[in-house]
Amino acid sequence: MSARAPVDPRKLLTWLGLFFGAAGLVLQFWLSMQLAFANGRDWPGFLGHFFAFYTILSNVILVLIYLSEVLPTPRLALFRRPVVRGMMVANIALVALYVYFVLRHLNALEGLNQLADTILHYLCPTLYLLWWLVAQPRGTLRWVDLPAMLLPTLVYFIYIMARGVWVQQYPYPTLNAVELGYPQVLLNAVYMAAGLGALCAIVIALDGLLARQFRTI
Repeated sequence: MSARAPVDPRKLLTWLGLFFGAAGLVLQFWLSMQLAFANGRDWPGFLGHFFAFYTILSNVILVLIYLSEVLPTPRLALFRRPVVRGMMVANIALVALYVYFVLRHLNALEGLNQLADTILHYLCPTLYLLWWLVAQPRGTLRWVDLPAMLLPTLVYFIYIMARGVWVQQYPYPTLNAVELGYPQVLLNAVYMAAGLGALCAIVIALDGLLARQFRTI
């Protein structure tokens, strides 16, 4: 009688990340939709507001990365690139750190709202970091990749600022140009960019360190 094969940690973390990522997004979508319609928003207004959040966009990309592992379709090839996967380690870590140190003190969440918040801001970042450490080939990132890893967040910032001029709403208090003014928002953005740059640098360095350790085993 043969022994049972051990669970493949890569597959386990892939399916866990995909399940909780999708579940958290669906739950948050449903909760946000109820609140939006109760406050008189229409569908375009709700969707524009929902997908303006960095947390939502980051978790959507994580789900697509997991799907790229499960589905071999060329349409998901972008999400198999090491730079994209490494970039998202830094991005989702920024999400978790920003929520923990800044946003969690602003609102007292309960029930399903607390559950959705915990899944998207803490559980999904943890699962993705573990998945990246297990699934990603080592030694695939270079220091020249750092600007490309920062570019999507710069595009996001420009979009949010342009959208804010139009609708006079901003997804995060540190980006609220109506209340803070543009000089303070730009200063906040510089701080966030520096933090993200440091996280990206840590990811690149960790990738190289793990590659060297793997070669010595």
